[in-house]
Amino acid sequence: MLICPELPFNQLYKRALSVFMLCILFCLYRILRGPTAPDRIVTIDIFGILIVGLCAILSIPTGRTWYIDIGIAWALQSFIGTLALAKYLEGKGFDE
Repeated sequence: MLICPELPFNQLYKRALSVFMLCILFCLYRILRGPTAPDRIVTIDIFGILIVGLCAILSIPTGRTWYIDIGIAWALQSFIGTLALAKYLEGKGFDE
């Protein structure tokens, strides 16, 4: 439910949401069809950034701040996951 559906901001919101969803679809395609593992890791990191942006976009018109909390948690998880995958690809164990 939008706070003020009659504002011209509503059209901008819908377009931004559409662009983010399209970028997320491109990222999902690249994750599945990526030529190498490092390409997939970079795409997973970009996917996490897009999810954080999507949470921020969803929080503005709805007025619900818990979307921001979800975005912060997702950003932390994405960062730690990217570091773990990069270390795994480097060939080191997780205990070093």
